[in-house]
Amino acid sequence: MKFTLAQLRYVVAVARYGSVTMAAQALNVSQPSISVAIDHVEDAFGQKLFVRQRGSGVALTSFGRKAVAKARQVLAEADELAALGSREAEVGGELVLGCFEDLAAYFAPALMRAFAERCPAVTVVIRDETFETLGRRLADSAVDLGLTYDLGLPAHFARILLHELRPHALLPAGHALADQRTVSLAELAAHPLIMTDQPHSWQHMLDLFLSRGLTPVAQSTTSSFELQRSMVANGFGVAVSYTRPHGDLSYDGLPLVCKPLADPLPMQRIILAHDTRQRLSKAALAFIEVAKAWFASHDVFTG
Repeated sequence: MKFTLAQLRYVVAVARYGSVTMAAQALNVSQPSISVAIDHVEDAFGQKLFVRQRGSGVALTSFGRKAVAKARQVLAEADELAALGSREAEVGGELVLGCFEDLAAYFAPALMRAFAERCPAVTVVIRDETFETLGRRLADSAVDLGLTYDLGLPAHFARILLHELRPHALLPAGHALADQRTVSLAELAAHPLIMTDQPHSWQHMLDLFLSRGLTPVAQSTTSSFELQRSMVANGFGVAVSYTRPHGDLSYDGLPLVCKPLADPLPMQRIILAHDTRQRLSKAALAFIEVAKAWFASHDVFTG
């Protein structure tokens, strides 16, 4: 080849982090070394892999997406070849797991621990993502698998079902609806509704009401799930959520009340997603099996 495996690793790292600086820090090498490797590989291909964006790192070109996807395959196979001599390292290499930000803290560390017991030779990198960035990074081969809700993904993405959740009402302690066994969307619609402003999430929640012919009297948005919970706990409104941490307290220590919804609403799916246009590595295939087994054997919040 006209370039080395080390140079390919540098290119893949830049694609993963979207920045030469961050890739250099992650690999513990100098930025000039990364830049020289990119220039060398681009010269060998005769095409640009990245477009420099002022103030926002780099982005892959159309050719760069194809080249990085193939480079990741080559590196995975090289790592598997290197591991052939060790019985304890039947699966090796690196796995990049992108996690939707609301799910990452609840599941990613436990899944990493279970996977490390099964495949100790694999290095796992966890990335917090929004719905929008996760789909883009999967398509760009910057992420191997995505742990997320089944929202906003392209049709050509595979979806491996891990668990299904029912939505629940989120109320402040002492709310007029807090003593009821169940709460209906019609009852919630009479109170200010607090939603997160994550793309796809807020529209999905609003669609739940619209599907019942309802429009909440007032709507406000927050930047995160935990801020939404704190706003509810402090009496600014009510919310509908699928995610339910262990312990019904907001970050500032105020109690929350979670009630099942009386309406027959669809379940939400927790999935592992991947782009079917790209071949999964042995590490990714092993992680899928570990994740399915973990969810099947653990109690997961149900709301």
